[in-house]
Amino acid sequence: MAQFVIAGEPVTSVSGEETKVKNPSTGELVGTVPKGTREDVRRAIGAAEQGFKVWSRTAPGARGEILAKGARLIGENIEELAASLTREQGKPLKEARMEIRRFQHTLEYYAGLGKNLRSVQIPIAENRFGMVLRLPIGICGAIIPWNFPISLMGNKIAPGLLAGNAMIVKPAGTTPLTAIRCVELLCKAGLPAGALNVVAGPGSTVGQELLENPKVTKIGFTGATSTGIHVMKVAAENLKHVTLELGGSDPLIVCDDADLEEAVSAASVGRFFNCGQACLAIKRLYVFDSIYDRFVPKLVEKAKRLTVGDGFNPSTRLGPLHTDDQRKEVEGQVADAVQRGARILVGGKRPEGKAYECGNFLLPTLLEDVPDDAKLAQEECFGPALPIFRVKNIEEAVERANNSIYGLGSSIYTSDLYKAHYAAERLQSGYTWVNSPQIMFDELPFGGWKQSGLGQEHGWEALEHYTLSKSVVISTRPVP
Repeated sequence: MAQFVIAGEPVTSVSGEETKVKNPSTGELVGTVPKGTREDVRRAIGAAEQGFKVWSRTAPGARGEILAKGARLIGENIEELAASLTREQGKPLKEARMEIRRFQHTLEYYAGLGKNLRSVQIPIAENRFGMVLRLPIGICGAIIPWNFPISLMGNKIAPGLLAGNAMIVKPAGTTPLTAIRCVELLCKAGLPAGALNVVAGPGSTVGQELLENPKVTKIGFTGATSTGIHVMKVAAENLKHVTLELGGSDPLIVCDDADLEEAVSAASVGRFFNCGQACLAIKRLYVFDSIYDRFVPKLVEKAKRLTVGDGFNPSTRLGPLHTDDQRKEVEGQVADAVQRGARILVGGKRPEGKAYECGNFLLPTLLEDVPDDAKLAQEECFGPALPIFRVKNIEEAVERANNSIYGLGSSIYTSDLYKAHYAAERLQSGYTWVNSPQIMFDELPFGGWKQSGLGQEHGWEALEHYTLSKSVVISTRPVP
């Protein structure tokens, strides 16, 4: 049984209860973890208070060196961590390795910023100067989802720790094992006891205590928009700082002058990576009418070649959905579109055969003639289904792309500088890719618009969300 990490030590829950973790491909038990309670969170908060006293006074350069050592430990254990992630989350082993490497890179990126953290001195008047200090907030909670449980944890703990905060991680109840192991390794890198803790358990208890406890001064959350609204409401009771990375329905626009092969690949990877279970993923495809009949058959053939199966099978390109409820939700969105007149081009059903009976599998699905008011067009689709729409020009494409409550990511493929610039300026999203696959970069800030979130992760800007600014005025006049 995996155990929590509080004050740098493995501990079990005061409840004495356990949560079972199962493989989404087979339904088999892969491990257990203690079922956390509010009291467990309070224990972690007590440890974090002590850890903060030491860690906040550690020089930023030294903090960076410890994060760098932690990144090396993660890299040395990548095969163990990737296998653990595939077992509990379901994604193909290749994608699990990519996620662990992304986590390692995020740690390395912020470790490199450690020696560059500095205050600013500003001359303001004769015999006076000002200073602007950036100081850690205090105890920060990191609430992590199940789809990318390690890389999304890194987005929070790397800048949070570098800034000098103490962190308490709450992993998703279905994917706690790899996160706990990563925290164990980071603690071995030299973090003071209590600087980094992890407590698994239900959102209604563990998550709620993090939201309500006044000693937790910042929450970093990634998850559904509806849950993010709840996080914001509860956090407001104590005026907690919040960073929210929420749902998305990212559009991809393919213009008549695009490189079709590159655009087809981007659409396929952008929709079907991690079985489509990503906030930041292609979820609506707008194709210029003049190339529609050439583009769509290429994408259909590519989708047909994607092998669905267990994540440990080297030929698998599409693992299972994480839960059966998640699969049923996607199936319901597809059925709603068909009922409204849409046509399924490929997929739209579960794969057949004994190998698929125990897993939450669904074939990659493409649909056309989907009405704009269908659930598949208006809601976030968290699975391997993609609606395709015809558009006449860039103006129509951008207008329809913006017809969403979400504004997370967006993409365009074109060789026309005007179209590229038009989309980059007018697409209502926090990230736009031009002739580029949807790859995140730690060097660039990332945050959602509209109902896709608040605040930013990645980049130097993330540090601003884990620090408080303080102005200081100093007089240099001699004391009489």
